[in-house]
Amino acid sequence: MFSHVPKTLKKVAGVHCSLLSFCDVMSDSGSCVLREVTLCSPVGEILLSGCEIGVHTINIKLGTDKDESVHPVGPSEMSPQLQHCVDWLQCYFMKPESVSALPLPTLHNPLMQSDSFKAHVLWTLFKEVGLGKTVSYKQLAEMIGNPKAVRAVGSAMKNNPIPLIVPCHRVLRSSGDSGSYMGGKGDDIKVWLLTHEKKALELNASKSENPSDGPQNHFTLLLSLSTTFFLIDWRNYIPL
Repeated sequence: MFSHVPKTLKKVAGVHCSLLSFCDVMSDSGSCVLREVTLCSPVGEILLSGCEIGVHTINIKLGTDKDESVHPVGPSEMSPQLQHCVDWLQCYFMKPESVSALPLPTLHNPLMQSDSFKAHVLWTLFKEVGLGKTVSYKQLAEMIGNPKAVRAVGSAMKNNPIPLIVPCHRVLRSSGDSGSYMGGKGDDIKVWLLTHEKKALELNASKSENPSDGPQNHFTLLLSLSTTFFLIDWRNYIPL
């Protein structure tokens, strides 16, 4: 999985997610030492930052090339919480029909730790709107008990520091239109994510109708991490 780094990202049917680089930085609040990890994925490079407690930010980077001089690093260089987020994202992109069986990553962004309106909106979205589900801005406002706060909900989506994990791409206009994403620069990404999740639901439905096809909520994935191989059983983690 992490055995090579492509020169450029290609949005192809075959999903690819590779670890590119990592570094340590200080958080804006100065209270956490963050580790940054860059992944490549079907939607572009993803810059992920987190501390020992949880994930701080996710940034989908548009129009970026890969640096061939950056070598992959293994999971031992990351905190357990950051490694879990990397594993979750890999499962999301590669086996989305199974990602619901995994615990959601732990979040530790300062905004998410506050008692603000935006934090309330984002936590509600994080906990209540799972894979394949969508809500309108109005419905999300109603879910937090403030049906008139539609514009404020939109502002919270615009300032979401942890997209993908806090799924602002699942919030649509009342008309059913997908609406803008990343300030309008990532509208195609939003459509891709929603389509990706819809296919996962269809696959799960197909498996439910044909249980003989294989065990449910159970799969294995062989990952090559640097020079070490692991067999990942999403119910039991077993190093080979």
